[in-house]
Amino acid sequence: MINRRTILAAASVFALLSGSALAADKNFYTPGTAERQMDAGELVLLDFWASWCTTCAAQVRVLDRLRAENPEYDRAISFITVDWDQHAQGDLARQLAIPRRSTLVAMKGRTEIGRIVAGTREADIKALLDAALAAR
Repeated sequence: MINRRTILAAASVFALLSGSALAADKNFYTPGTAERQMDAGELVLLDFWASWCTTCAAQVRVLDRLRAENPEYDRAISFITVDWDQHAQGDLARQLAIPRRSTLVAMKGRTEIGRIVAGTREADIKALLDAALAAR
């Protein structure tokens, strides 16, 4: 017979494995990587993300769906995930005045194209990606 403790343990393992699979698909930031791309004038989308953040997870689902629908996003934009728990106090977050996790910032070089803070509406995220494409 399955009891409550077994169900909770199974749910925890599933959440851990799901987070690991999600993490495997991400291009995680290390200090200097995004900065080099921005200094080269490239298009970059910075996703200030935390593994435990439900808003971040919703943004990732929208981004994944939009990227699957329009491969041009991946051809033109470097998507970089900045782990909030590791880099919230880092130079990049301070230079860009990132207020919190679940912040998406589109950059063309060192010029900010736009940002979304804690927003998950597909239309808003698509508009941000389209603005980045238009800045090429």
